Amino acid sequence: MKIQIETPLSIDFIKKLSVGDEVYLTGEIITIRDRASSRAIEYKIKGKPIPAELNESIIYHCGPIVKKIDGEWNVVAAGPTTSIRMENLTPQLIKMFNIRMIIGKGGMGIETTKALKEHCGVYCAFTGGAGVAAAKMIKKIVKVEWLDLGIPEALWVFKVENFGPLIVAIDSKGNNLYEEIKTKINENLKILRSEKID
Repeated sequence: MKIQIETPLSIDFIKKLSVGDEVYLTGEIITIRDRASSRAIEYKIKGKPIPAELNESIIYHCGPIVKKIDGEWNVVAAGPTTSIRMENLTPQLIKMFNIRMIIGKGGMGIETTKALKEHCGVYCAFTGGAGVAAAKMIKKIVKVEWLDLGIPEALWVFKVENFGPLIVAIDSKGNNLYEEIKTKINENLKILRSEKID
């Protein structure tokens, strides 16, 4: 099913999404990767203010390529980062901030799937290698924070328009497209191996 939606995302909307749905977003998304995830968790534990609204937000695993023109940041490319590298931090991030949607590539693991189910969130896959196309869907840089972490690791708040296609790969019911495919592959491999033995 093809769905167009504006942020913020309600729990009712998230609950209606299923694996395989095609989503196009208009609104605000926040880029976050390893170092920013780690800092956000640390700040939350210590009660320190976080300079971007992560609560019930949409986070994008992305290290954008940007350049300054006349003193203003411009996005050159904003393709997704491989999400599994954030697997050790993302479940805690979801629990602390009730993240509604994660966007990335390559899928995420069992612990993230559990956290999304428990806190009503989804993971959406965006096409790798489409960084320039993604940049065209970013209509405005709302702000950037934590530049001391480096440009790719900073918190970039983007205003996007019809950002997609985003394919729901983990839904709030605990279905994980990547894990289902892995299971099918393993089952097929077992069949092939047994046929060779016979």
